[in-house]
Amino acid sequence: MPASCHATAKRLPIGSDADLAWVRQQVRQAAAELGFGLVQQTKLVTAASELARNTLVHGGGGHVEITLLDHQHPPGLQLSFIDTGPGIRDLEQAMTDGYTSGGGLGMGLSGAKRLVQEFAVDSRPGQGTTVTIAAWAAMPSPRPVSG
Repeated sequence: MPASCHATAKRLPIGSDADLAWVRQQVRQAAAELGFGLVQQTKLVTAASELARNTLVHGGGGHVEITLLDHQHPPGLQLSFIDTGPGIRDLEQAMTDGYTSGGGLGMGLSGAKRLVQEFAVDSRPGQGTTVTIAAWAAMPSPRPVSG
């Protein structure tokens, strides 16, 4: 499903650990308002947390754009994590489970990708990285009609 059409966006800075907590809180609140279930909210907040930490640690800080795709059916949430840091030299390697350049578990990018329905990375060495993800609220199944 394309992440376009009419949307409402919010921009939050990512420059400290306190900002990471604020981003997680804002993503959870937006997902809940759009009707995401608890499991969907948890997956999206986990992905957002990993990508926000990457923006801070590997990108030297940046910002996230939270876009409510609330005029679509089902509604969705798009998050773009943007930094102007050193960029990713080898994207294929960075997407490999277990690869890390910062002493972590090496599950940040690949793990975030598995938690959402749309995932895209645009990175240029020396110019920065933008990671965009999107998820859609699952609509409840219709109840069977008895009678």
